[in-house]
Amino acid sequence: MELQFFKDFDFTDFWSESSYSVRDYIEEFSDDEMVVSIENELGYKLPASYIELMRIQNGGLVDKSCFPTTEDNSWADDHIAITGIMGIGRDKTYSVCGELGSQFMIDEWGYPAIGVYIADCPSAGHDMILLDYSKCGKDGEPEVVHVDQEDDYRKIFLAKDFETFIKGLKDEDEFDAE
Repeated sequence: MELQFFKDFDFTDFWSESSYSVRDYIEEFSDDEMVVSIENELGYKLPASYIELMRIQNGGLVDKSCFPTTEDNSWADDHIAITGIMGIGRDKTYSVCGELGSQFMIDEWGYPAIGVYIADCPSAGHDMILLDYSKCGKDGEPEVVHVDQEDDYRKIFLAKDFETFIKGLKDEDEFDAE
C-alpha cells in the first residue's frame, strides 16, 4: 500500500504488542464498504489519515502514548496520555462503534456529541481524545482535542489534524516524572 500520509513516519516501536491489544482493540480492516457503514453510523466522515493508519493496523495499544500540551490537565501539566487508538469497526470492545466506543462515551459518560472519540486514556474513561468536528462540519477535517470529563468536559487543542496528532505522540520517558 502506497502511503498518502505518514510517508516519513517510522512506525517502529509505535504499536504495543500484547494479548490485551489483540483481544480488545485490533480489528481486521475489511473494506471501504465497512468504512462507509461506520461513517454513516457515527454521522461523520472519517479523516483520510485515520483511515490510512487503520489500514496499516486497525486499532491497538500504543507505546508512543504521550502528546505535549501547553495547558495543564487531569493527567499532567505538560502532556496528555493515551492508552490505545480505536479501530474502525464494531467487533472489538474498543473500536469506534464497539461496546465502549465513541457513542458509548457520549450516551453513558455524557461526553459532548461534537465528533468521534478515537482514543482512550489511562484514566479509564475520565478523559478521551476526540476528532472534533465543531469547527469544520461533519464532512470536514477535524481537529484533535483532549476532552477532560473531570473538568466539566474541557477541551484542550492538541493538533490541527489526525496525522499531526499521531506524528506528535512521544514516549512517556520524554516527560519528567514528578
